[in-house]
Amino acid sequence: MGGSLRGQPEIFWCSARNRLQRGLPIDESHENNLLERMKISFDHLDKKMKECFLDLGSFLEDRPIPLDILINMWMEVHDLHQEDAYVILYELANKNLLTLVKDRRAGEICSSCYDAFVTMHDVLRNLALYLNNQGEVNEREQLVMPRREAALPRDWERHSDQPFKARIVSIHTGGISEMDWPKMELPKSEVLILNFKAKEYFFPPFMADMRKLCVLILINQDTSNAVLQNFSVFSSLINLKSLWLEKVNVPDLSKTTIPFTKLQKISLILCKVNSSLDPSVVDLPRTFPCISDLTFDHCDDMMELPSSICMMQSLKSLRVTNCHGLRRLPPNMDQLTKLETLRIYACPNLRTLPPGICELRCLKYLDISGCVKLVELPERIGNLISLELIDMRECSQIRCLPKSVMDMQSLKRIICDEEISPVWRDVKRARPELHLQVVEVLHSGLPA
Repeated sequence: MGGSLRGQPEIFWCSARNRLQRGLPIDESHENNLLERMKISFDHLDKKMKECFLDLGSFLEDRPIPLDILINMWMEVHDLHQEDAYVILYELANKNLLTLVKDRRAGEICSSCYDAFVTMHDVLRNLALYLNNQGEVNEREQLVMPRREAALPRDWERHSDQPFKARIVSIHTGGISEMDWPKMELPKSEVLILNFKAKEYFFPPFMADMRKLCVLILINQDTSNAVLQNFSVFSSLINLKSLWLEKVNVPDLSKTTIPFTKLQKISLILCKVNSSLDPSVVDLPRTFPCISDLTFDHCDDMMELPSSICMMQSLKSLRVTNCHGLRRLPPNMDQLTKLETLRIYACPNLRTLPPGICELRCLKYLDISGCVKLVELPERIGNLISLELIDMRECSQIRCLPKSVMDMQSLKRIICDEEISPVWRDVKRARPELHLQVVEVLHSGLPA
């Protein structure tokens, strides 16, 4: 840097200072030379792996990327099966092109959205951005803002008279008012990532014309939850399959007039649910007739899981994690006839499980770990004829088991800590094939 500025006029030094303050190299040719050398690693990847690596540039620097978001995006955009998406993830990690991080407390199975995530070195992210930004802006597969700005890049606005061909669009701003959004045509966009920092956020009006949009990720970086405006644009998102909302007030769904017939996955993270899911406010089965995967994580204002969720007949996975205000589950959970995974993780004020849980004949995995006030399992838990795994770490108040646990012939594995393991010893003596996994406890009181 010093050598390149030596002998230059003062204006060059001022320009270098300004570029460094904005996180830019003082001379793009220096960075490009480095990235061209690093590109050799990229060139040896196969086609699908290259596409998945380039997608990583769409996320913020120095921020973990939840595995849920990444795998789901790869499945939708690149037509991958879940197993194939994980294979690509591990291959990229093995080549040191990303880092896979897993919380020690999660064990083998991740209960919370942030138990497992991906990080990426800033230089590798710059490589992805460098490769994405080749060619004219309207022709790029990924349209990405590399860092937060007050408004959209001038280059985008300058070319907004023509449609953009990008399949992935990543926008990182503060709060933009409804009138400040430029008009853009994004007819081929399948993924829209909206990162912002504001207490009020207007959805961009051009979303209404994004007919191919199948994945929407909305993440608020502010210290308080954001109020969402212009929610009416959702009525045009007929192909939406996955929705991730983080640190916002869940909008009033009663104003939604059309059912989202293709939406399969909803994740509400650090959200204020209020009464937006109450049966008296919204008909969830009609609005979301095809939901198979529903997640609530750190939704602290949710005191009771809305009973209308139990009428969502297509639901296969329900995760309620780190919801410290949760005190009750609805009694009609037996209506979730297709449910295979139920995770009620780290909900410390939940005292009982409703008897209806025992009628979930398709349930394979039950996670009640971290529910420290639970004192017993339901008496008829033996009716869970398909249950293969129970995770009950940090359930120290459960001192005995119902006799019906002996009827769970599909049960293969129990995960618990040392304090509760004695209640399962008799069951294991009668069922030697049962695998009892006793985990360590960290000094924090949480299992390893």
